[in-house]
Amino acid sequence: MKASDLFVRALEAEGVEYVFGIPGEENLDLLESLRTSSIRLVLTRHEQAAGFMAATYGRLTGKVGVCLSTLGPGATNLVTAAAYAQLGAMPMLMVTGQKPIKTSKQGRFQVLDVVDMMQPLTKYTVQVVSGDRVPAVVREAFRLAHEERPGAAHIELPEDIAAESTDAGLIAPSAVRRPIAEYKAIDRAVAMIEAAQSPVLLIGAAANRKLTAKMLREFVAKTDIPFITTQMGKGVLDEHGPRFLGNTALSDHDFVHRVVEAADLIINVGHDVVEKPPFFMRTTDRRQVMHVNFDSAMVDPVYFPQLEVVGDIANSIWQIKERIAPQPHWNFELFRRAHEAYLAHRAESEEDDRFPLRPERLVRAVRAAMPAEGIVTLDNGIYKIWFARNYPAAHPNTLLLDNALATMGAGLPSAMTAKLVYPERPVLTVCGDGGFMMNSQEMETAVRLGLHLVVLVLRDDAYGMIKWKQADMQLPDFGLDYGNPDFVRYAEAYGARGWRVGATAELEPLLARCLEEPAVHLVEVPVDYSLNDEMLHRVIPALSAGL
Repeated sequence: MKASDLFVRALEAEGVEYVFGIPGEENLDLLESLRTSSIRLVLTRHEQAAGFMAATYGRLTGKVGVCLSTLGPGATNLVTAAAYAQLGAMPMLMVTGQKPIKTSKQGRFQVLDVVDMMQPLTKYTVQVVSGDRVPAVVREAFRLAHEERPGAAHIELPEDIAAESTDAGLIAPSAVRRPIAEYKAIDRAVAMIEAAQSPVLLIGAAANRKLTAKMLREFVAKTDIPFITTQMGKGVLDEHGPRFLGNTALSDHDFVHRVVEAADLIINVGHDVVEKPPFFMRTTDRRQVMHVNFDSAMVDPVYFPQLEVVGDIANSIWQIKERIAPQPHWNFELFRRAHEAYLAHRAESEEDDRFPLRPERLVRAVRAAMPAEGIVTLDNGIYKIWFARNYPAAHPNTLLLDNALATMGAGLPSAMTAKLVYPERPVLTVCGDGGFMMNSQEMETAVRLGLHLVVLVLRDDAYGMIKWKQADMQLPDFGLDYGNPDFVRYAEAYGARGWRVGATAELEPLLARCLEEPAVHLVEVPVDYSLNDEMLHRVIPALSAGL
């Protein structure tokens, strides 16, 4: 058969449902093969958005998301998405076209060494040089993209290779099980936890994969050991209950950091070095750290755990849970006082109804509007800290934020993918006006796909997070203000519905209406970040220090 047909059959054999992207002339054989396949092509308006969508598909499903571009500028537009998937541990495959490699009459026109360009950003990058190589190349790309730690892979399929004939057969995935932790490590872990005075569970990014939530729920239910989360560990366990003590959204001096300071053992489950460190170790520290992960710890000056439990996380937690006995000497009193102080302060700040909205009040409104299994995706800006800190998530991957590459422009494409994967669940994205405009053209894609989606655009007419940092450094206000379109009319031009919030009290009923009425809704919300510095750098540190 034609090599492009074999390529698509290989994708089908891997369970691919969608290919996101923009084809070019070098992809036309592959495009025709897709047309007659079971795979749905989702045509986007920019390759970067296609890459974000593929990566988010991988994050939500655990399967490899696939995106497509042509050569040259199409391929370079996938670079940010490759880094997004690689740093965020999202399984993704990029397929790019190329000029004929055997005979070409166009010289070096649009030709870049895309394979070499992708080398530092992927787990695997290769050019297909023969149709007979297609089955092995596709299988290896999927194997590596999916294998812990997941990430990005890239295949370049040249135009002439796609068109050639081959009689190669598909290669089926092998049966494989992840290694489990050795029993002596489990025994030491149990002894270490039982001997501790005030242990705390810290849930990181890797725990938000491979369905570890069930085992962690059972562990916490049996031991009553409280837990905290990193930004990308949110939602693994229900954050509404008394055992949840907070999120390490801030680097230090928050209520949750008093918990970290008071703990004599941190059970660090799913730690990922791409996230900002939730705590710092010192060689003279009385505190001990247990590393529970798929891989061994990457040691640096602030992270050198005393015990590593290496293997499938869910199995490790299950083994520990089966052997551990709750201890009467465990003391969580300071933990609970810190959390109660956090809840009291959060409730007070969320009652502020001034307009434009303060971010704390915005978070409360979104949480009130969204059901427990509704999905909120975030772009990147200062509001992300407030959502990580103040938005209690009840289920895994119901608050999708990026604390790895932390790129702007990913919020809307991520929400579109969430709605494709879970059409029955409400989906809302929160974007700053800066991040939204970086991929706002995908509003047309969302409308064309008939998605029911709510896009919350927070308007402050500036790159607000950088302005905050600039002010904190006592530098002059310079270079970060811009103008914006009329967002209501902008949304309507794409065939979406546009709304503008004119008072704080309008937001929650408007969100409820938008979540009820099927359409792509854009809601413009003026926000006020002027109190961020006072709140984050003075008020919260002072209150937490007083405990």
